[in-house]
Amino acid sequence: MTDDAANANLKSAKPKHIILTSHQTRGSTKVVPIQWGAADPRQRGPVIGSLRSLKHRNVIGTHAGSYGVYRALAVASGVLDPTHKADLTNTAPVVPLGPYPSWSDPDKIVSLDPFGAMAGEVFADCQGDEYDILPTIAITKAHINIPELKDEIAQGRLQVDGSLLKADGSLVVTKAAIDPVWYLPGIAKRLQIEEWELRRVLFQQTGNMFPELVTRPDLHVFLPPIGGTTVYIIGEIEAIADPSKPLAVRVHDECNGSDVFGSDICTCRPYLVHGIEVCVQTAQEGGAGVIVYCRKEGRALGEVTKFLVYNARKRQEGGDRADAYFLRTECVAGVQDMRFQELMPDVLHWLGITRIDRLVSMSNMKYNAITNAGIEVVDRIPIPPELIPADAQVEIEAKKASGYYSEDGVLLGEELAQVKGREY
Repeated sequence: MTDDAANANLKSAKPKHIILTSHQTRGSTKVVPIQWGAADPRQRGPVIGSLRSLKHRNVIGTHAGSYGVYRALAVASGVLDPTHKADLTNTAPVVPLGPYPSWSDPDKIVSLDPFGAMAGEVFADCQGDEYDILPTIAITKAHINIPELKDEIAQGRLQVDGSLLKADGSLVVTKAAIDPVWYLPGIAKRLQIEEWELRRVLFQQTGNMFPELVTRPDLHVFLPPIGGTTVYIIGEIEAIADPSKPLAVRVHDECNGSDVFGSDICTCRPYLVHGIEVCVQTAQEGGAGVIVYCRKEGRALGEVTKFLVYNARKRQEGGDRADAYFLRTECVAGVQDMRFQELMPDVLHWLGITRIDRLVSMSNMKYNAITNAGIEVVDRIPIPPELIPADAQVEIEAKKASGYYSEDGVLLGEELAQVKGREY
């Protein structure tokens, strides 16, 4: 078949009519119920964000969150057959993870599907042509290579063991990609708001993108169009949930400028690297280390807002000052932070974590969210002063003054105002 013929077939496969899903389907067909918090995944039921057969959908939204828009572009341009069904052969997790008791506690996990990695196997007999049950979690193994690890080996801060940490500085990890799956009654309860109010505001503030939020009270699960989470595990999986073995954790919120490109206006990359270092050391002691990487760029305000704030900070009277660090963010965005760390511990519960020996974080918001979720934290590990870039002193001193954990005192008043960054 020629390429032109193939493209013609794809275009002919596009549905020309529109079926609204904003009201319950008439007739005898009922959606597969989701019993959130059930210990047996078959009793809990699959998450079906199917676009192949709308009558089986039992969630609001579509699989892959924000990437669903790219799928739409691929279908509209004729490069993707909208009826394509994923072949999940050999896609199962490379290592078993769970289940843990927290998986069946509807109050502990509300923002991800704990059975999301098992969907292809557990619901194999529900994978007929009319269904589209896709995993929302994928687990694989990899080698990562960060230049700073080679430096730490050379400095004697890290030791090559040939198993976890190789001579070339590469690190062997298990990693999991997690798409958000929101159980709306649980989200509302966690944030202490009414479920209807949550649904109404979600509908309005997404430009009426998901009418089912307000017209389908029978659908309780939402696949939001936001970034997900990646987990990097260093050491044995079994050690993570074993409180008798040491565990190090860094929960890191995305910072593209620093994490990827090394921008020195913040501490994000050096603190992330230090977290990896602590995780490697802990795993080599017979425990495990976990890096949780969340797509919440610019405190979930977005990168455009973040850069606007950078300009406002650098151009304000008196220059970039630690005493005005959060003020400039609030002037632009209307709020200092939109990450809602209350939802963050869900991924720790998914991993079966009950105790963290070394929490590599100074954030009071993250610490409070973790401990309020019933997870014990033994020690908090601040970023070493020598790892803080000169232009990031503004950030770190402002955060310490706002309540972040500190072992070397907190600057206030005029002293805080004297901490300044460069012009640009």
